[in-house]
Amino acid sequence: MTTNLTGEAHRPGRIEVVCGSMFSGKTEELIRRMRRAQFAKQRVEIFKPSIDVRYSEEDVVSHDQKHIQSTPIDSSASILLLAGDIDVVGIDEAQFFDDGLVDVCNELAYRGVRVIIAGLDMDFRGKPFGPMPALCAIADEVTKVHAICVRCGSLAYVSHRKVAGDRRVLLGETQEYEPLCRECYQKEMRGEK
Repeated sequence: MTTNLTGEAHRPGRIEVVCGSMFSGKTEELIRRMRRAQFAKQRVEIFKPSIDVRYSEEDVVSHDQKHIQSTPIDSSASILLLAGDIDVVGIDEAQFFDDGLVDVCNELAYRGVRVIIAGLDMDFRGKPFGPMPALCAIADEVTKVHAICVRCGSLAYVSHRKVAGDRRVLLGETQEYEPLCRECYQKEMRGEK
């Protein structure tokens, strides 16, 4: 909160996006930023898609079991209804939300809310995923985090799906996905090992 020249209080809104492949620490970074806001006595609310029940139906949980309380929702429009008097809004697994999330985040930022978004920037085919490309475009800050390729140790590029299926959304963990660098991903797609 800042004070302008006439002495009025002003909350500068902003949009921060944390993106990357699976196992890169996106949710862990979201939790870290949200905990810092809580420590600063800011009013926070975290939202996640209700379909994500991998570790918990209620909490946002990172792969290394860090967790924070959240509100599961079915559509991005619910965020505006539930984030009435909030200073900081966190959104996890943003790639699973509808495209309306972009307008919701802009509306919150224009209201003076800090919006922190975590999500996959690409699907298992290496294609831009859901509203993430548009969120990156409107963000005040984009942080791209990287996992480590499980085959060669380079920075990972994509979340490679290890199980058969063409459905774009398949919730999973290390049994279903692995982080691969661009070169190892191309080798996998060509059938090389």
